[in-house]
Formats: sequence, C-alpha cells, structure tokens
Amino acid sequence: MTNKVRVIGAGLAGSEAAIYLSNKGYVVDLIEMRPKYTTGAHTSDYPAELVCSNSLGSSDILSASGLLKQEALILGSTLFKIAQKCAVPSGNSLSVDRFGFCKEIKEIIDSKPNINIINEKYEKIDPDIPTIIATGPLSAKELAQDIKENFGEENFHFFDAIAPIIEKDTINFDKAFWASRWDKGSADFINCPMNKEEYENFYNILINAQKAPLHDFEAQFFEGCMPIEVMASRGIDTLRFGPMKPVGLFDKRIKTEFKKNQFYAVVQLRQDDKLANLYNLVGFQTNLKWGEQKRLIQAIPGLENASIIRYGVMHANTFINSPKILNKSLNTKKYENIFFAGQLTGVEGYCESISTGLFAAINLDRFLKQKELITLDNTTMLGALIDYITFENHKKLQPINSNWGIVKELNEDKKKLKKDKNLKNQLRSSRALEEIKRIKEIIEE
Repeated sequence: MTNKVRVIGAGLAGSEAAIYLSNKGYVVDLIEMRPKYTTGAHTSDYPAELVCSNSLGSSDILSASGLLKQEALILGSTLFKIAQKCAVPSGNSLSVDRFGFCKEIKEIIDSKPNINIINEKYEKIDPDIPTIIATGPLSAKELAQDIKENFGEENFHFFDAIAPIIEKDTINFDKAFWASRWDKGSADFINCPMNKEEYENFYNILINAQKAPLHDFEAQFFEGCMPIEVMASRGIDTLRFGPMKPVGLFDKRIKTEFKKNQFYAVVQLRQDDKLANLYNLVGFQTNLKWGEQKRLIQAIPGLENASIIRYGVMHANTFINSPKILNKSLNTKKYENIFFAGQLTGVEGYCESISTGLFAAINLDRFLKQKELITLDNTTMLGALIDYITFENHKKLQPINSNWGIVKELNEDKKKLKKDKNLKNQLRSSRALEEIKRIKEIIEE
C-alpha cells in the first residue's frame, strides 16, 4: 500500500480531505495554486477561504443543511467542528467569523508534519498517484482542459455572485432594527425596512444600474446564488417575495398588529466576523459596477452612509459532467484511484463541499487499504447529493444544494405526513442518522 497521496486544491473540500488523510497516517501533498496564481474571487492566502457568504446554513437537523452537517460530523468532519468553534450569532444558522475560521484551519494543516503544501498549479492528472481533485469552481484552465481530454466530456460553465459587506458602525439604527424572522432564536439580524415609495426607488436604481462585463462566457445562473439584478429583472415584486420579503420581521419600537406585515420590503444583514464589526447583505449577490453598488446600497433606509468594506463581484464557475465521469464512491470510472470532491463535482455550497471532501477521503483511504468502497443510500442527505450528481439519466446536470427534494420518500402514510411537515422531517432525519451511524461502524471496522 502506498503511503503517499495528493489532494489538489486547499478549499473547503480539499482541506477536509487533506486533514482526514493525514490523520490516517498518509503523507499528503496538498497542491494549491494560491497565492502564486489568483482566482479573482479569493482575497487571502488562507486555505478554506469563504468567498461568498459566511453562513453555512441552518443548524437544525430537521433542515436539509443541518442534517448534512450532522451526517458529516458523525463521519469525522474536522471543518464542521472548527465552524462550531468559530461561530458568530446568526439565529438558527451556523455562521462563522470568516477569517477566524480559515486561520484555524491553516493552523491545523501547518501542524501536520505529513502534509506538504505545494503552491503550484496542478495542470495534468497523473493516474499513477492516488489523488483527490478538489480545485473548486475556479479551477485552472489547464486542469479543466486536461479533464476534458482525459474523460472525453466537456465541462459546463455557470456564473456565481458574491454579496457586499459593510461596516456595522456606519448603519443608522434610528431606521434599522435587530430581529430574526418570527422572533425565532435571538435577534441576530440587522433589518432595514422600506415603505412602498422607498422600495420602488430602490428597484428603479437596481434595474437601471450598469453591470460589469461577463467576459467570454455565456451566463448560466445558479438559482441558489442568483444575482439580485437578475432576480429584479423578473418583475418588480420578485425581491419582495425573495431576499427582501418583510414577512415575520417586526420592529418592536413600532406598535402594530403582530400578524400583519409592518413593512413593504426589508433588507437583512448578517454578521460576517467574530467581532461583529462587519455585516453582509443577505441575498445581495451582484455583478453591478462598484459605483452602482454604492448608489444602490445607500438608497436603502439605514444604509445612507454605509461604509462598503467589500463590493459584490461575479466570477465564472466550472463543474465536471459527473454522471459520465464519477462513480457513487466519487472515484472516476476511468481511473479508480482518482477521486473528485467539492463544487467541481456539481454540488453547490459550503456544507456540500466539506461533506464530499470528507467522503472522497474516506473512500481513498479504503481503496488504498483494499477495502470495499462506501456508497451511501439516498435516504441520507449526503447520499442523496451524490446520487443526484452521478445520476446517468440527467439531460443536463446543474449544480445542486442539499434539499429534501432529492431524498428518498418515506414509507409512512403520505397524506398524514403532508399535513405534518415537522413530523416528516423528524422521521427523515432519524432515518438518515441511523444509516450514517451504521456506515460509521463499517468505516471503523
């Protein structure tokens, strides 16, 4: 059995995989092109940098995202443990101090004498060396081309957008207020309310704003990270029923009937750093030019004098044709010792990247020990994700987040469960965790 492996890419998936394999005693060459080569989206040299939101989604195991986290924790995830350690207030969600999180991961990687960090581009797959490729949606063009040549399949392209971050001290709290929707959990979100006139002014600025060029790609937007200007183009009320919905948000300084909407629209901001100095605009991913962003943000009541720490940007993402290339164990059909993980496979999101990085590492370890590779049933959230991206009858694979729609249906009375969503999610979560615990026992044998 070889004792040396490669992990390509030190993002969320690659960092999780490298740490897992190092803990198993392997010598890991962790190849990461940053900082020698930049991506246009990353702003630091740290591994596992969060380039979009700082939220890892819900912590509630009755939610799809919360269940996925718990499954990965049971299977031995390091990054989710670090995320819990670096958590910042965010209601029922797990949001982290962005740079505290990646600094902690860097310290762990640096402390591993059997992880060799190599800052170079990885341009060509070597099938003689056991490898996990987790270069993410911003993979080097040379590697993307080599994947095409190796597997005979074209990569797809779509665009991803990043939300702006502002400084909390520049928010006008005479207008803004603290609250969580329906008062669930603590009041961790800053809310900037609008009346109809203010919203229509905001909307008119938005739909007439200039956008940054998209370079050489035809835009294929992922619905889960849709630029706000694209949402707005679908109709004047689209935002009011999306990221700016006012339902369940109440300023307790104003006397009103609780069940009625107080406001016409609301912009929410979520804590972005441990010290609570920085806040990102929830659902405000954008490709507007920076001057236009400033004008738009300062048209939001409470943000008239907002100091913008980071403007939104947009970048091209790539992912492989996983149904043609990958097995359900995340190794390739052509080379059984080459694995893929993270957003390059067609999963979308932080939790999904971490979880697939862990799963690929588990199976690479088993492959090298000549054990049967693990596949997960689609009764589990991770299993359902992998089942989705490797489903051979896709007409055209599109990126996917964790969601209940891809999980196998329950055998219980469907009419009863349709009326009781909470019971349905309890049963699905219990079933998934029972299966993951069974798999964990197999891994530990």
